[in-house]
Amino acid sequence: MYSNFKEQAIEYVRQAVAEDNSGNYAKAFPLYMNALEYFKTHLKYEKNPKIKEAITQKFTEYLRRAEEIRAVLDEGGSGPTSNGDAAVATKPKTKPKDGNDGEDADKEKLRSGLNSAIIREKPNVKWNDVAGLESAKQALQEAVILPVKFPQFFTGKRRPWRAFLLYGPPGTGKSYLAKAVATEADSTFFSLKGLIVLVFRPLRMRLRLRNFVCVEKEMKVKLERRIKTELLVQMQGVGHNDDKVLVLAATNTPYALDQAIRRRFDKRIYIPLPDLKARQHMFKVHLGDTPHNLTESDFEALARKTEGFSGSDISVCVKDVLFEPVRKTQDAMFFTKTSNGVWVPCGPKQPGAIQITMQELDAQGLAEKIIPPPISRTDFDKVLARQRPTVSKADLEVHERFTKEFGEEG
Repeated sequence: MYSNFKEQAIEYVRQAVAEDNSGNYAKAFPLYMNALEYFKTHLKYEKNPKIKEAITQKFTEYLRRAEEIRAVLDEGGSGPTSNGDAAVATKPKTKPKDGNDGEDADKEKLRSGLNSAIIREKPNVKWNDVAGLESAKQALQEAVILPVKFPQFFTGKRRPWRAFLLYGPPGTGKSYLAKAVATEADSTFFSLKGLIVLVFRPLRMRLRLRNFVCVEKEMKVKLERRIKTELLVQMQGVGHNDDKVLVLAATNTPYALDQAIRRRFDKRIYIPLPDLKARQHMFKVHLGDTPHNLTESDFEALARKTEGFSGSDISVCVKDVLFEPVRKTQDAMFFTKTSNGVWVPCGPKQPGAIQITMQELDAQGLAEKIIPPPISRTDFDKVLARQRPTVSKADLEVHERFTKEFGEEG
């Protein structure tokens, strides 16, 4: 049922590796990321443990490769050197200064790990690209836009909000909203993800897995404590000496936050699943300018049909739908030739229908003249028949309970 996700992931990997080996790293990176998205979706539904393990292993390999390429591109480099396969990026390692004791060496490793976990980018996400979440957008505008455009508003004791916590189920657009804030403020977006994983990756490679588990557990506790302490110290200064710094954190597990960290956030905003209007907007945004024949009532019907879907679920749905016209073209037994010489798949009873396949047209040198049909409502119905929402009722209850105790509606 979900084999299409795996097939599409494999196709993206094939293209990514080809671009990678050719040194086209700017093209290879988004292809790797598309492949990872499809692999991740497939893993949600895969039941066979052996297949799941194999895909997870490949997922890890391609994720590591994508991270390596992104690191080099972020630094303005020409990219890693290809060796005939998906190459491994190599960067000069910073050696500790002479006389550093063990503690300084540990700090250097921690700093190196943290730096590698920071993703810097200049996003291009407009407010209108974010569906719904009006309260959250208003609060963030008060924190970011107003102080820049109307500094005279903030006099006396009135100060902009300086630390936000966005929480909610996975795939509801928390990171997307953060990128919209950076875009509107014309600021750099610094994303810190997977700190512990990146810091421990070199150690894991040097130790056998059996021996690593115990070492990791002890060191992970120490490292988390140090990161937490440093985070609290830095957040304490935000809004005082750092007037132009906004801390915007996002989490799927708000209850996992330490009380001391939770109190550092001025605003704790719940980012729920998208409502009907937001889902309708998302379908339009994700389709973009792809040819389709859906009407406004079709988009309304799709929004009603996807109650309980996250923004990520809708994104995956549309990605799958985008391939439906391609699948139709591949399987078509009849084509019609338009007045401008383009071949479009059709039914056998359609006027001008010619019995011929895509492969036969290709053999005649007409590959560039073959165009898939526009996306239709039936394409969405076909995909939605096999897709299920990924956020459970239990997940929602956890976030709703946290909102009653510590947060506010977004």
